[in-house]
Amino acid sequence: MVFRPDRWPGCAGREWGRLLPKDADKSKVDLVRSRPDAIEHVDHDKRLWRRFYPPTGREGLVPVAFVFADTTAAKVANAVKVLEGTGRRYWAPRRYDSLYEKAVTALDYRQAVPVVTTTLEKLQEHGADAAVWRRLGRDGEQTLTAALDNPDGHALYRAQEARAEARDKQRRAAEREARRPVCSRCGRKFSDERWEEITVHRTAVRAGEKSVCGPCRADDVAREETGAEAARLQAAAPPEPQDGPAAGSRRLPGPSSARSRG
Repeated sequence: MVFRPDRWPGCAGREWGRLLPKDADKSKVDLVRSRPDAIEHVDHDKRLWRRFYPPTGREGLVPVAFVFADTTAAKVANAVKVLEGTGRRYWAPRRYDSLYEKAVTALDYRQAVPVVTTTLEKLQEHGADAAVWRRLGRDGEQTLTAALDNPDGHALYRAQEARAEARDKQRRAAEREARRPVCSRCGRKFSDERWEEITVHRTAVRAGEKSVCGPCRADDVAREETGAEAARLQAAAPPEPQDGPAAGSRRLPGPSSARSRG
């Protein structure tokens, strides 16, 4: 086979895998026409190629196989090298766009064309189920199933993303705990409720002394309420009666004094 560097043989498979069916939803058609990479945001189930191929359970576009015949091992190796070089943008996976770039090593095969190669002689000698297939971008030969699988693909991405997210959550929780205020009176850490109470504007104005925890603040409120109640009761109580006559008052004559004058 002769391969032109300016026309990779597998590009037709990739472009066909990016087409929409004629009866595609208008919103999908408008989206794809809006920009060149918009098709990548359309599920494979909505594309034309899935009308002809059943689900494989793998990410990626339609697989392409090259079977070399009546040639030498050196020519096969050279042809595979050309395929890998000129077709990298078609078969090569991408890095995932992840918030945890350093933790995620998985590769995104969703827009890649799985390309495998072998020779007719190997198929005749060992059969198509044998480890006679080499996938572009990998070393060594595998069975066809193993060659088409993506062990470093989406399943690994989900696992790595979940682990990275869990570690990040633990880190953020530890950093938050390190910032948690400590009561200046009893030394206890603030509860989440008390911490929020002293920081949220609508509650901070009524939070009292912001350096004390919730229980200590409750003690302060109880003392304030007890003092206020005592003051209210004292203000509402009637005045106490005096023991003797008021100063400067005249004493009226009683019956005994009247008899003495008589």
